Amino acid sequence: MANFTTLTSRVMPVPVNDIDTDQIIPAQFLKVTDKNGLADALFFNWRYNDDKSPNKDFIINKPESAGCQILLAGDNFGCGSSREHAPWALTAYGFRAVISTSFADIFRNNSLKNGLIPIIVDDATHKMLFDLVEEAPRAELTVDLATQTLSYPGGSVNFPIDPFNKTCLLNGVDELGYIMGFENQIAAYESRP
Repeated sequence: MANFTTLTSRVMPVPVNDIDTDQIIPAQFLKVTDKNGLADALFFNWRYNDDKSPNKDFIINKPESAGCQILLAGDNFGCGSSREHAPWALTAYGFRAVISTSFADIFRNNSLKNGLIPIIVDDATHKMLFDLVEEAPRAELTVDLATQTLSYPGGSVNFPIDPFNKTCLLNGVDELGYIMGFENQIAAYESRP
């Protein structure tokens, strides 16, 4: 997992509340055990027409969305089942952060374990960000994990993240990698008489 320090990117807005993990990555794509190919399956049922051609009206297929690494979503993002494939698909596509007013607990935990920052903002900030992206689609936001700050043109807000996940993300390690960082201390302890 790559370390996460700061990210500056344009934003892809999806102003839909209660986007569940089946909408993020439909069930037919859950047979894989790695992230390969999941980028193309992200938001599959919204992204493609019945004949599998791109739905030109869905935001991810619009040219201005290319390269966006921050997803601005509606309330209660990632609800539904506990499929880890949802953050896999988001990160495979290139997203490094998702902004919402709330996240399902399991989705939030799976995201943090996979290098995707779930950023919670209050309702007023959430609305302001959607307004900003509508008025200035090329506007960029900056996520600074060390200071837990989301900056936008004209201001910034702080966002919560627990210290353990923050440490793992800043160092680019998962839970096992974090434990392996104490390998010398573990070996010393185990070698005691």
